[in-house]
Amino acid sequence: MSPESTTLPPPAPAAPPRRVPDGSDFAQLTRRIAEEGLLDRRPGYYAVRFGVTLAAFVGGWYALFALGDTWKQLVLAAAMAVVFGQLGLLAHDLAHRQVIGGRRGSEFGGRIVANLLMGMSYGWWMNKHTRHHANPNHEGRDPDVAPDIVVWSQDQARQSRGVARFIGRRLAFLFVPLLLLEGLNLSYNSFRALRAPYLKRPGLEGGLLVLHFAAYFGAVFTALPAGKAVAFLAVHQALLGVYLGCVFAPNHKGMLMVTPEMRLDFLRRQVLTSRNVRGNPVLDTLMGGLNYQVEHHLFPSMPTPALPRAARITRRFCAEKGIPYHETGLLRSYREIFAHLHRTGEPLRADH
Repeated sequence: MSPESTTLPPPAPAAPPRRVPDGSDFAQLTRRIAEEGLLDRRPGYYAVRFGVTLAAFVGGWYALFALGDTWKQLVLAAAMAVVFGQLGLLAHDLAHRQVIGGRRGSEFGGRIVANLLMGMSYGWWMNKHTRHHANPNHEGRDPDVAPDIVVWSQDQARQSRGVARFIGRRLAFLFVPLLLLEGLNLSYNSFRALRAPYLKRPGLEGGLLVLHFAAYFGAVFTALPAGKAVAFLAVHQALLGVYLGCVFAPNHKGMLMVTPEMRLDFLRRQVLTSRNVRGNPVLDTLMGGLNYQVEHHLFPSMPTPALPRAARITRRFCAEKGIPYHETGLLRSYREIFAHLHRTGEPLRADH
């Protein structure tokens, strides 16, 4: 029809009455998500993402030898912290079978990426992360909020002793400095887990870890004199911990802490304990899509590029059901986290 035509199109047929959906709230949401094809795999996306990350990984080690004896290597160490963090995010996606549908293929890829390339036990992290997904922010069940040298609630703070009590009083100020040690913590727990009964292939995982660290230390100390090599390792491991902490902390810290007496269905348990961070192409890449934490927890196998669209659908659905859905900007998320950490230490400061 030309723009000048005044002929009207035939009236559209009346829409059939919408059938009232049955099943749980989560089942209703899942149908909407599935109808949009958001659970379908995205092999092209992951092929590009793996290719770019592996190219950066290989290019970083080439640059280590190309730059030679210079303090500019510390800039490379910072860049490689981001690359290692991206490897960790790819291992995360493999663990959730976002990349490969089969268990064996996912486990094989996960061990190569996590153990061999990054230096973190895939089996240890998988066990820990699976328990977290089942009970996010549940005191007593979620290992990510289990009290150790850091406490995550006022009840945990009141029961803390020793170093945890000292840190708890100042947790909002010490949180980032503690993240500087998170890279070492990942390595320590990875080797410690080799004796754990839940680890399926401890020999394979241990061998890959030893091979990783032999190549890692060997490359750095071959390319650099001892002083610069130690500085490179310190910067790399410290910034890796900060990067991973800045990716994972906004997801749940400062959100609802679940106690045993609470009764929440799956949908509300995942939504009320998770925080979304509004994204853009750069932020989505740096955070590996985990800024859409609500949707990731509801649909763990959903490929990363489908998460923004899923977030819009889930946000509308939660509004229909009257379920609080928390989304904020990145800087605001950190303000909320530090405010929560400061409140956590209030009982300890009051007793001091």
